[in-house]
Amino acid sequence: MGTSADEQIIDGLQREEVTKSFMMHYNFPPFAVGEVQALRAPGRREIGHGLLAERALLAVLPSPDDFPYTIRVVSDILESNGSSSMASVCGGSLSLMDAGVPISEHVAGVGMGLVKEKDKVLILTDIQGIEDHFGDMDFKIAGTRKGVTALQLDIKVKGVSLEVLKATLERAREVRNEIIDFMEKVIKKPRRELSTHAPRIITTSVPLDKIGEIIGPGGKNIRRIIKETGVEIDIDDMEGKITIASMDAYGAQRALELIKEIIEEPKVGKIYQGKVKKVMDFGVFVEILPGKVGLVHISELSDRFIKKPSDLVKIGDVIPVKLIRIDGMGRMSLSKKRAEKELALGKKGS
Repeated sequence: MGTSADEQIIDGLQREEVTKSFMMHYNFPPFAVGEVQALRAPGRREIGHGLLAERALLAVLPSPDDFPYTIRVVSDILESNGSSSMASVCGGSLSLMDAGVPISEHVAGVGMGLVKEKDKVLILTDIQGIEDHFGDMDFKIAGTRKGVTALQLDIKVKGVSLEVLKATLERAREVRNEIIDFMEKVIKKPRRELSTHAPRIITTSVPLDKIGEIIGPGGKNIRRIIKETGVEIDIDDMEGKITIASMDAYGAQRALELIKEIIEEPKVGKIYQGKVKKVMDFGVFVEILPGKVGLVHISELSDRFIKKPSDLVKIGDVIPVKLIRIDGMGRMSLSKKRAEKELALGKKGS
């Protein structure tokens, strides 16, 4: 599992570039069937079987809004005597639940076959390699208890009647339910916790006019957040969607807090923990939110007399301040003594 940055990019000849957030990769090395060949790029079999299994599992995956992960399932087939693509469906369903992907229910598959001699018809279930080779039909059917999610039909005869197809689908449904019974004995529901190897992803929406503030001049703000928390951040400036990914849940949550601080509007009457940015003879300038600085006049620093602000605070100090006023030009007036008084009363009350 990964972030949106891990999505597969697909170039089309007659359409715009698109991406895929779910991939099912099917590997079938030559030694799986006792052959000796060089390992090269995926062949027709690998691509076809992978797409079939991918289609089967796609139906039970959560929506990207509910589960914003890029998911890649890999099936390594090490021997073959039946429908390895249907085995990949079953294994893929089990692995998704085990990884904590909230799929709606299990998906299983079975390869159905047919032997036809004149008017005599025999339907085969879970065909082996020899039955696939000498039989007249290879009908791969995958689905849940409720219905079919993917199928593929190959026939060697001129046609198959509707009655035979109905009987095959019904038999496949019965067998599929039996397979799911076995799968549910191993794991019945997706695990509540994600795999420890999966990044923790948080998504949030922000006003489009705040995107620039979050990024900062030359990317200053976003780089600072990434450096401080060690997360990956992806910003969709078309929809105002921000995705935060981190192997550390605390880091992801901290990054979200820093982003919210950037877009937060100062509120009169609220107490902030501000950082002293500048000390003057008439007062000190304090940053209460990223990029938002207000003035604590010398008269609002302390209840006792002080000759100059530098006697009480210095640059870099973090002090409690209360926002007492915002004038017509957006300038903020802060008070250290009022904040300390309210905090002291709060402690006494508790």
